[in-house]
Amino acid sequence: MSEWLDLHDKIIIVTGGASGIGAEIAKNLTANGATVIVGDLNPTPGVLSYAAKAIAADTTDRESVTNLVAETVATFGRVDGLVNNAGVNRPRLLVDHFGQNSDYEATEADFDFITGVNQKGPFLCAQAVVREFLKTGGGVIVNISSEAGVEGSAGQSLYSATKAALNGFTRSWAKELGGHGIRVVGVAPGINKRTNMNNDANYAALAYTRGLDPNNIDDDYTGSIPLGRVGEHQEVADLVSYLLSDHSTYITGTTINITGGKSR
Repeated sequence: MSEWLDLHDKIIIVTGGASGIGAEIAKNLTANGATVIVGDLNPTPGVLSYAAKAIAADTTDRESVTNLVAETVATFGRVDGLVNNAGVNRPRLLVDHFGQNSDYEATEADFDFITGVNQKGPFLCAQAVVREFLKTGGGVIVNISSEAGVEGSAGQSLYSATKAALNGFTRSWAKELGGHGIRVVGVAPGINKRTNMNNDANYAALAYTRGLDPNNIDDDYTGSIPLGRVGEHQEVADLVSYLLSDHSTYITGTTINITGGKSR
């Protein structure tokens, strides 16, 4: 991985940076010179091979988030950027109209779990980080959204709703904070290579919600993508690094699709 952006003066927190797209974002930022702090529920020792610091953090808990930011500032003096990447999914139907397996019908527990991580978490993290940004005169928040938050997604209404809310945060916070030198940008990936979130259990659940056999998972969606392939995590990470850099200082209040042409 070669350096293409100069982020040497940036102190950046990446939530959910111990695996999947979050890990690739953290690696990309580090390769471009940033000092990266990974906040994750389970930051394994391997995280320190690509991040300056790993801090155990539950983004749904205010005290834990406050500690994540406070420890970052205590160690590095400030924080310049936040990547709200931590996210979860449980494909569920609003009502199991197939009548075959009620486990795939959305429950209040599913709602609370998905909303807690995907919507409450970014709110708590942004609030804690912006308090620091206001002391130093600016900063950047990148919210990792999803194509589903723009287009909707059958069988994933809870997930889609939280990502749509995140897009609303992006637009609203950009308007609130622009006068303080703070940019807020969203990134909405489409179908990418598998991550821990897109595991066999979730693929089986998604298959059921769409009337397919959950025991015969076909995750080849390339026919629906104009570029004819799924996305690479590195491609998302490249975009995030660019948005956190000084090359994108006039970009705020928008969510950028990175979907191979699949979404509008």
